[in-house]
Amino acid sequence: MRRPFRWRTARRAAGAAALVLGCAAGLLALGPSGPLAPRAADPGAVPLPQSSADQLQSAQSAVRDRPQDPYAWEQLGMADLDQARLALDAGRLADADRAFRRSLALKPQANYGALTGTGMLANARHEFAAARDAGLRATEIAPDRAAGYLVLADAEIQLGDYPAATAATQRLLDLAPTVPGYTRAAYDLETHGRAEEARIALERALDSASTPGDTAFCEHRLGDLAWDHGQLDEADGHYQRALAHTPDDYYAQAGHARVLAANGSVPEAVADYQKLVSRAPLPQFLLELAELELARQQDAAAAGQLSALAAEVRLLTAGDGNVPADPALMLYEADHGDPAVAVRLLRREWNRRRSVLVADALGWALHRAGQDDEALDLLHQAAATGWHNPLFAYHRGAVEAALGRPQAADDLREALALNPHFSPYHAPLARQLLAGLPAGQAPGSRTTP
Repeated sequence: MRRPFRWRTARRAAGAAALVLGCAAGLLALGPSGPLAPRAADPGAVPLPQSSADQLQSAQSAVRDRPQDPYAWEQLGMADLDQARLALDAGRLADADRAFRRSLALKPQANYGALTGTGMLANARHEFAAARDAGLRATEIAPDRAAGYLVLADAEIQLGDYPAATAATQRLLDLAPTVPGYTRAAYDLETHGRAEEARIALERALDSASTPGDTAFCEHRLGDLAWDHGQLDEADGHYQRALAHTPDDYYAQAGHARVLAANGSVPEAVADYQKLVSRAPLPQFLLELAELELARQQDAAAAGQLSALAAEVRLLTAGDGNVPADPALMLYEADHGDPAVAVRLLRREWNRRRSVLVADALGWALHRAGQDDEALDLLHQAAATGWHNPLFAYHRGAVEAALGRPQAADDLREALALNPHFSPYHAPLARQLLAGLPAGQAPGSRTTP
């Protein structure tokens, strides 16, 4: 039986009307992750202004004035992390690393702020086991401070330990019912198939937001939630409001382009995607644009994005094995590159972390490589938390159809019922598969689970 939304602090905060990631994955996608409470409790800590740019400038000035102050270096690291998140600038992560290392060198023991910062940095780099270790150490040092639980919640959900992630998120909310806590509660709830309660949590986060960046993040996450359930107008309203607060919110820009395409304004969507990938060439955005072009038979126009994605895969395969495999990049490789390469890289990623996102991507890559029995096992693991994800449902349905399983029709219908526009490339394939099923599984018929 489905449980009602019952985060304890949510009950206490019910009188107040009330993020990554996606997601996804790490600080750059998981959303607000700066200090959860005023840091004046740290001796010598420098209060920072709300603006991210001002925060960075203030922190840089502080370390020039007090180069032996570990708290000044810690806050510089936090400011660099925030800049990395907002600008999707991975180069800032190295700056943050240097700042946290300097803080820890100046104060090796009980340096809670630098330790939690190190954990946030590890999450941003997809080094989730290291992030969990940092979060556990931080919560041991200060069990009644919130930031350690933020690190822990992000790490555990990416590692696939969902009960531990829920427990860390609950403790985070108990200590700090603010934007970071509510957005992580929303992701936890969404992952467990509780979309309406996730929406409530995000609305509470939005009501708690006090900066344009936090407001934009909450709005674009509300947009993503509405999109996954086929509510195009509602989704676009959230994306537009996110962009009104933060015009450079790349995820909101992608969301708006997605809705344009779904509503038939494909040339406008392509133009928006082209602007986006010129500034933020993330695998997710490149793949969405490429598949939109392929869906309208513009293979030559898609070639540039597919070439860029292929180059990223080559870099990954040439590396030392320590670079994480982005699930979106691996879905590109499975569908438009070499499925065997995607399987190899995703098996390596699966050994690092057992998240539902990796399970789904590995399952799909196995299917594309012709290994349908193992693929279906992985796709069932991806579905185990109950997430109502149209792409997950499509992947299951396609593999079940390949295996002649009667559940194929139900899962394909689920994908299309959740959002008939979930992908301009794959949604038409889902319809074709459904129409081609045996008569007993045709659209509108009932099948046994």
